[in-house]
Amino acid sequence: MPFAPRKTFVSAALVVALLAAALAASAPSSAQRRRRAPSPAAESDYDLVIRGGRVVDGTGRRAFEADVAVRGDRVVRVGRVPASARARRTIEARGLVVAPGFIDMLGQSEQNVLIDPRAMSKVMQGVTTEVTGEGGSIAPMNDRLVKEDEAYYKRYNLTVDWRTLHEYFRRLALQGSGVNLASFVGATQVRAYVVGFDNRAPTREEMEKMKALVADAMEDGALGLSTSLQYVPARFADTDEIVELAKVARRYGGIYATHQRSEANALDTSLAEVFEIARRARIPVEIWHLKTAYRKNWGRMPSVLARIRAARARGLDVTADVYPYAAASTGLAACLPPWAIEGGVEKMLARLRDPATRARIRTDILRETNEWENIYLGSGGAEGVLVGSVVNRSLEGLQGKRVSEIAKEQGKDELEALFDIILADRAQTGAIYFMMSEADLRAALREPFVSICTDSGARATDGPLSGSKSHPRGWGSYPRVLSRYVRDERLLTLEQAVHKMTGRPAARTGLRDRGVLREGAFADITVFDPARVRDRATFEEPNQYPEGVDYVVVNGQLEVDEGRRTPVNAGRPLRGPGYSRK
Repeated sequence: MPFAPRKTFVSAALVVALLAAALAASAPSSAQRRRRAPSPAAESDYDLVIRGGRVVDGTGRRAFEADVAVRGDRVVRVGRVPASARARRTIEARGLVVAPGFIDMLGQSEQNVLIDPRAMSKVMQGVTTEVTGEGGSIAPMNDRLVKEDEAYYKRYNLTVDWRTLHEYFRRLALQGSGVNLASFVGATQVRAYVVGFDNRAPTREEMEKMKALVADAMEDGALGLSTSLQYVPARFADTDEIVELAKVARRYGGIYATHQRSEANALDTSLAEVFEIARRARIPVEIWHLKTAYRKNWGRMPSVLARIRAARARGLDVTADVYPYAAASTGLAACLPPWAIEGGVEKMLARLRDPATRARIRTDILRETNEWENIYLGSGGAEGVLVGSVVNRSLEGLQGKRVSEIAKEQGKDELEALFDIILADRAQTGAIYFMMSEADLRAALREPFVSICTDSGARATDGPLSGSKSHPRGWGSYPRVLSRYVRDERLLTLEQAVHKMTGRPAARTGLRDRGVLREGAFADITVFDPARVRDRATFEEPNQYPEGVDYVVVNGQLEVDEGRRTPVNAGRPLRGPGYSRK
């Protein structure tokens, strides 16, 4: 009741007693306090509850029905959540699969997420984490390397205001990203930083500088060392050079990931080098996008897998990943022989402008050889090469066309048309090469030590990256596995496939508390309809989002809600085992 002041004198003790009585009369009982007390989640038990779904937890064990509860950025319960529990948001998931967010074992989005942070083509297919840094990594960076890709940066108004991996991660954290992103440090990157693009060995002093750059990147949070030995200038590095750099990464707990020196005619020798680096550096190895390329090598995947199994039996820690398509993708300039690319973009373009040198390049391309990866002949010539993406906007009409088709339209010789595209786009053109067999792909997909990647950067159907096309693997790899190879062909069980997309890549790269659905793990979650999920991207029209991925949660926040992208970009930089810049 209200306290009415009186004019008569009342002792201080009596006032205190009366106040205490009044407060006690109006205070709730202990039972009332239990009912009304706000929970840590601001009057909710959980921020998100996903009810009644079929949980495939990423470990490979059998699916089970359970609820999944999230508080903040963590999973706090996998099991039965009482119906009385309160949540800010509840998703009814009966008939749906609830899985960890997919981990792209090799993406290429380190620049793309600065241009368009939404990472749409990844998030919409259920990818919540991407691993990147294939030989050429986002850092270390210097003025020479910025100049080399100047045309790309100008098109997308991208300011390169970082020089180290730590500075890049800091920028990414401030800006935000649709996916979590982790990176290797590229051996190609540190070689180009120190040596440049020439075909020579580093001096002793240069080698020490390269090793110091690897050490710095590991302390900045790199996952390990990577190579892309098929390409210039990476192919100028010998095995000893790679071993020395890999030893540095190993000291920090990192692994070695490689686009090996040959995926085709010199595959046997290339595999031997992979095993030698693993043995001499005493480092775990991941073979990125494993393949047996070019028609003459089709059917060899079972023997390649047998060699890897034998190496593992000898104690070498070697694993691999694949993307679920029988076509590869890299730059159109990769069709040129290494000597024509040596020295950087300007020297390469000058060679293409010189008629005599251009004729020599043409002769080399049309000659069968094991000395370099002749990707043009390996794809069956111009008919097997499709223009995927361009930087020069005036060339956008060429995207989605075979080089043979373009040459016919322009009335040119096929190789001459290819050279002209490289010149007009300043060697920035991305191409798709039809050079693998479906049978070899299936053999690799079945192998337990093989996980899944896209080997493609994130794009979108709108925004700054929408004018450029790419390989369909960047838009549909994970739904394609779930629909084609799990549901339709039953090549894999659902549990096996999800493990290859989540728990296996997380464990391989040392991403703790990712890739599994368990209490205490980060709340990266993908919810999909196993009956509806499918990829829609094609080689001719790749820029199409998949179907059947209904919800995607990144660090506890909904980025896809009922199949629609939200404005949230909850991804974070993820740092490796040597991180010390705290």
